[in-house]
Amino acid sequence: MQSAVATDLAGLVGSEHVRHDAYLLADASQAMGLRGQAAAVVFPRDAAEVAAVIAWCYERDVAIVPRGGGTGYAGGAVPLAPDAVVVALDRLDRIRSFDPGLWRMEAEAGVTTQTVARLARENGLFFPPDPGAAEQSQLGGNIATNAGGPHCFKYGVTREWVSGLEAVIAPGELVRFGGPLRKDVAGYDLVGLLCGSEGTLGVVTSAWLRLLPAPQLQLPVVGAFKGVQEGCDAIERVLASGVVPATLEYLDAGALAASAASFPGELPEATAFLVVCEADTSEADAAELAAALGGELGGALRPSARELWRWRDGVSLAVTARRGGKLSEDVAVPLDRLADGIVGTVEIAERHGLEGCSWGHAGDGNLHSTFLLEPGDAEQLTRAEAAAEELFALVVSLGGSVTGEHGLGWLKRGQLRRQWGPAAVGAHEAVKAALDPKGLFNPGKKTA
Repeated sequence: MQSAVATDLAGLVGSEHVRHDAYLLADASQAMGLRGQAAAVVFPRDAAEVAAVIAWCYERDVAIVPRGGGTGYAGGAVPLAPDAVVVALDRLDRIRSFDPGLWRMEAEAGVTTQTVARLARENGLFFPPDPGAAEQSQLGGNIATNAGGPHCFKYGVTREWVSGLEAVIAPGELVRFGGPLRKDVAGYDLVGLLCGSEGTLGVVTSAWLRLLPAPQLQLPVVGAFKGVQEGCDAIERVLASGVVPATLEYLDAGALAASAASFPGELPEATAFLVVCEADTSEADAAELAAALGGELGGALRPSARELWRWRDGVSLAVTARRGGKLSEDVAVPLDRLADGIVGTVEIAERHGLEGCSWGHAGDGNLHSTFLLEPGDAEQLTRAEAAAEELFALVVSLGGSVTGEHGLGWLKRGQLRRQWGPAAVGAHEAVKAALDPKGLFNPGKKTA
């Protein structure tokens, strides 16, 4: 029998758009055993219906959990209260406007990352943010987590490419900040405030995006090294060379052992650390990158861009396949402490009786530190969680952050206090209280 909640929501969005599918109560964090509970999942068709649903929830003190493509790793889209309402944005999938000659687009929150990138590319333009799972991840989720990806080293994270937002805030008001204009300093940076807020301050329904003319050349350069320190030294040489690569990635020995068999080229036998760069300007820049990487193991490699990035996108799956499961944490350190973070990950894993490795965005000091697990082994998972706590303490001691791009979500709740002092945490909590006085937007997430 349909619940009273479902009946009320059906009156707002239509009965066929109120669902209870179990997969809608989880995201990519389900590998950690996190699954949610909710009274209903609703699929509004437009911003007006989103506002109506949120107004209904706010009036009745019902928790609101926004959901995009469900690709997040921190549990940000998982509802955790039995009376919660999940607001799925899949049906907000329209490109509202596109002006190639003016390098701009307005797209709704449910448009996939791949759709934005493809439409830009087909018109000679470039949308730089490139987080994983592009076919499934949605623009609203990218904005909610301020997502990055390999190309954010040169071009910046999602916030850099959002000039305006439409969103629903408490108690159900549809508001707009910014727009198609390229400059706007009239008020507080509310666009920036919502970017990265993980749905805890409101629900983004549409965004104005900045685009760039597509680079004419994308030339990858790969350096193979005997160890972590040699590779990190090469990364610093790349930066000192004056060439700004579009990407600057790394894989340590463990990540490389899992994925080397499918690498699009022949790696030197002694390779234990890989640096992956891409020049997107000229052949001369690519040559300078190759020179900066040095020749410890015979010089830099030049695989095709398409094959290289297809391989790089599969590294996470390859690492998972070694044992069947993993706990992977997204942390960041200052670039001059990158080697410490990489070596520390492996040492922490060993102390907890686990196999550890990392790969990630070297230029940003962003590590995907990973502890391998046997599926369903609760004891290993407990040890991995303890290892993660030690990892967080390490990166903060190095001057880093407990998350570089995935957000705090639910799984990292409370970790912000490790790196921020009481006054900063107080300011964080004051913003939440001001914009969400009832605490109904994605409760428990993004907490200090």
